[in-house]
Amino acid sequence: MISKTTIAKILDSAQIVDVISDFVSLRRRGANYTACCPFHNEKTPSFSVSPSKGIYKCFGCGKAGNAVNFVMEHEHLNYVEALKFLGRKYGIEVEEREESEAEIEQRLKSESLLVVSEFAKDFYVNSLWNSQKGRSVGLSYFKERGFTEEIVRKFQLGWAPEGRDGSMSSAALRAGYKKEFIISSGLGVEREQTGDLADRFYDRVMFPIHSLTGRIIAFGGRTLRTDKNIAKYINSPETEIYNKSRSLYGIYFAKSAIAKQQKCYLVEGYTDVISLFQAGIENVVASSGTSLTSEQVRLIRRFAPSVTILYDSDPAGIKASLRGIDMLLEEGLQVKVVLFPEGEDPDSYARGNSSAQLKEYLESSEKDFIEFKIELLSAEADKDPIKRRQLINEVVTSIAVIPDAITRAVYIEECSVKLRFDQNLLAREVNKLRKVRLPYGSYGKEIDTKESFPVAHIPDIDTGERLPLFIKNIYYEPAEKELLYYLLKFGEFPLYGIDDGALSPISVSQFILNELQTDELEFQNLLYKDMFEEYYKVRELSQDEIQKHFTNHTDPQIVTLTSSILIQEHSLNIKQFVASLIPEEKVLSIVVPKALMVYKAKITSIAYQDMWDQLKNTPAGDDERQTELMKNMQTLLAVRNMLSKELNRLTI
Repeated sequence: MISKTTIAKILDSAQIVDVISDFVSLRRRGANYTACCPFHNEKTPSFSVSPSKGIYKCFGCGKAGNAVNFVMEHEHLNYVEALKFLGRKYGIEVEEREESEAEIEQRLKSESLLVVSEFAKDFYVNSLWNSQKGRSVGLSYFKERGFTEEIVRKFQLGWAPEGRDGSMSSAALRAGYKKEFIISSGLGVEREQTGDLADRFYDRVMFPIHSLTGRIIAFGGRTLRTDKNIAKYINSPETEIYNKSRSLYGIYFAKSAIAKQQKCYLVEGYTDVISLFQAGIENVVASSGTSLTSEQVRLIRRFAPSVTILYDSDPAGIKASLRGIDMLLEEGLQVKVVLFPEGEDPDSYARGNSSAQLKEYLESSEKDFIEFKIELLSAEADKDPIKRRQLINEVVTSIAVIPDAITRAVYIEECSVKLRFDQNLLAREVNKLRKVRLPYGSYGKEIDTKESFPVAHIPDIDTGERLPLFIKNIYYEPAEKELLYYLLKFGEFPLYGIDDGALSPISVSQFILNELQTDELEFQNLLYKDMFEEYYKVRELSQDEIQKHFTNHTDPQIVTLTSSILIQEHSLNIKQFVASLIPEEKVLSIVVPKALMVYKAKITSIAYQDMWDQLKNTPAGDDERQTELMKNMQTLLAVRNMLSKELNRLTI
């Protein structure tokens, strides 16, 4: 771990304009700087940098943070790597805290496995280019597949020779690498009888698998023999540096293109990735033949909100993979599908067509995933009621995992038309599935309900009629975020103004705390709650120092949230312009209580909904319980009316 003193030096030295100017051309606009956002394609600048606050925000894609966050996002580094990057830029020696013996042992072992893997990669590459069989068999195979020498070298493809004397394990031992690390890396296998080392990979073309930062963590090997008793592909086993479920082939080469184009193409195999990359489709990765995992999905989501899956024309293979694709939807990704012509796959189509033809086909053949799913399954369901029911269940299952309520509503409406099925029935089935799934998280794993928040049907509190669906934390979020805004901007300002002698001065932060504690309320969004609680631990600092504390926080999520709160997009309308003529700190006695009442009004709506649901589920003969609930609901109505009057009174 890097010491706090070193982090402070780096943050003090890393002026945000200086850092971002290395990557983006900034133009001064008033006190801030603007540019076209480096994280998404745009023609009109929406990327704003505030040198006084030390933060940036894009009002187009929403990315925000400080200098460290920018380096993390732009260079695809983790927090420690970004600090080291800035340390090198400003000539600051990065001192890390003393590690425990167990941590040292673990780090050294992982580093040893990475070094051995790097040696193996070099060995396989050298064998491909400089051995007779490597060139005649391995290199010839790559050329037959249409791979140029440039692309073979870029992806560091290689050849694993056969024979004990020429084996990779023997070469590694001669080079001084320990036997235990050759075995632990999955490259060597110890023979039980003799204890000798044998290569896991031999007589195969080799595909190194890179980590996100470009380190070699594993290999895939393809045999060129026609013997059906030999596995066509073998892969490295899981090791301390290689977790299959968290790795994507090609991610190191594709990450910049994925981030820039805000789209990722997902294929199945190594050669699919390489052929597409060579054809100019660089934003492509592969799951390497394994079922898609939630970790792989989240890795893609780090770089882009959209995924297009490229399928060959095998219907059985497509149907087998449909369930796994729901994970993409569940993570909030936009999912599309391209189906290649019969007999073609991404590799063969890329080799058989020009780059322009490939790009045109991908764009013109792209279909929404749920639309594709309906078309795929509906052929069998038209005349069979049971299969039609199965089709509807399949579609409903996919829609139910989508986290965004508006997106779900759009899909329900479209599917109602395509399936010729009642829209309200579809909506009810989707809601039923979500109620079952949400308390248990993704695919049956139990999670913290405070984080997931089950679906809340927010009613009109006067009539009890249901309004559109919301997730509770989304419903609370704007009000909680507004309270954080007043804490960060004016938390230690006097609420009623310095010159108002008639009222005893109280700070904004103390007023907010008193109000929430009086009503025994706490934030529902866990990130907002953490930030709220931490505020009161550092409130003795000046307001500027408090802001600096959060903009330079070690938690990137808090930095992003802080930046989003402190940098607000300005749009010119008369109402906002007139309001802006009054300094905000002069109207805190109006806006802060109003923000709190809005928050309490939202909580009242949620509480009313809970009682409404309880009342509906109360047995008909339980008069006592029904009376109690109705009495409580009347109390909530009175509270709501009081809040409404106060909110109408508190206007600027």
